[in-house]
Amino acid sequence: MSVADLTTSPVTSTYTKTSSRLHSSQLSLSSTRLSVHFSRSPRPIPRAQNFKITCSVNQVPAPAAVQTEEAKNKSECFGVFCQTYDLKAEEETKSWKKLINVAVSGAAGMISNHLLFKLASGEVFGPNQPVALKLLGSERSFQALEGVAMELEDSLYPLLREVSIGINPYEVFEDAEWALLIGAKPRGPGMERAGLLDINGQIFAEQGKALNAVASRNVKVIVVGNPCNTNALICLKNAPNIPAKSFHALTRLDENRAKCQLALKAGVFYDKVSNMTIWGNHSTTQVPDFLNARINGSPVKEVIKDHKWLEEEFTEKVQKRGGVLIQKWGRSSAASTAVSIADAMKSLVTPTPEGDWFSSGVYTNGNPYGIAQDIVFSMPCRSKGDGDYELVKDITFDEYLLKRIAKSEAELLAEKRCVAHLTGEGVAFCDLPEDTMLPGEM
Repeated sequence: MSVADLTTSPVTSTYTKTSSRLHSSQLSLSSTRLSVHFSRSPRPIPRAQNFKITCSVNQVPAPAAVQTEEAKNKSECFGVFCQTYDLKAEEETKSWKKLINVAVSGAAGMISNHLLFKLASGEVFGPNQPVALKLLGSERSFQALEGVAMELEDSLYPLLREVSIGINPYEVFEDAEWALLIGAKPRGPGMERAGLLDINGQIFAEQGKALNAVASRNVKVIVVGNPCNTNALICLKNAPNIPAKSFHALTRLDENRAKCQLALKAGVFYDKVSNMTIWGNHSTTQVPDFLNARINGSPVKEVIKDHKWLEEEFTEKVQKRGGVLIQKWGRSSAASTAVSIADAMKSLVTPTPEGDWFSSGVYTNGNPYGIAQDIVFSMPCRSKGDGDYELVKDITFDEYLLKRIAKSEAELLAEKRCVAHLTGEGVAFCDLPEDTMLPGEM
């Protein structure tokens, strides 16, 4: 879903891009004082007198000398987030939790531009969870990344305690507890799906290696860049020290769109739709499951009597929604994608309502549905709110649903063969049956 610039070219900036890396901060909580300590960078931003906090614009002149390659690959803290300061503890800070590190790739893109402010505001993790944002961009997008960091500064989010920016995943992903991998190459004119799998697969192979080397062993990874299912598989295969269960491919936007279409057809508000599953790949072979979904607690097929619409029009409407949106206003669905990422995260940190479930592309080993092992496949999940999940077992299947699931399964197995060189499984062989890229993501 994401289109992020991953080419490189020299840039100039009023900030030095990569002179230092933000180290972990320590939050000391007591009944009288909250101290936020930041380690000093090799070239610190000067502290103002009397611990006055000032914004970063024009604080540090651009260096005259050309930076070394080593310096270019370092991650730096940004602006006000580099200051060392003390705050007199407020009553609300006494219940604050330990700082959580969230890394975001493609951080200068439109999806991130919506998502980062949700993360900083407390919408995802709650009002007592301080956050550190670690933003990954490219040389070409670095000035835009600085602009994003400046807006985060100016938003004055109390929970946002650290922001660092960089272009090296081995620096940016250090100690990450969440990794939101949004950045990916767009599919250009004339590019075959196999070519996109190879180009983006290389990006996610490298990011998987970086996560494996420096991220928290408990990191939760959500892959958004397309083709997200197979990119997630590549990423997890290159991160053997991180549990495969920690990797997700984003299919939540598909779930949200499916709920909306069912609500429109039934004439109800969308909060009345539950138990919605997206099976399979994030492509035109995806299977929005109306057999197990419910409206006001009743099976969808009992509420919507037009079964022909369910079998023929419903799935197509979900698949083509992104393309229709682009036709309407000339832009991709960045905002709703950001919302769906936040929804996916909240589903893992909040207990799933009794009897309900959510969709996520997860590793299939050990699944109870008979789906092929060793691929990333969207399936119904429940969570206790601890970041983990379990697959839902009480699922009904009919011939129609099984046939559709098998088609998506076959496509993902073909994609897996196409990236074997990136997963350590030998020589790649591409025999993709057809072009199944979703409209709007070309």
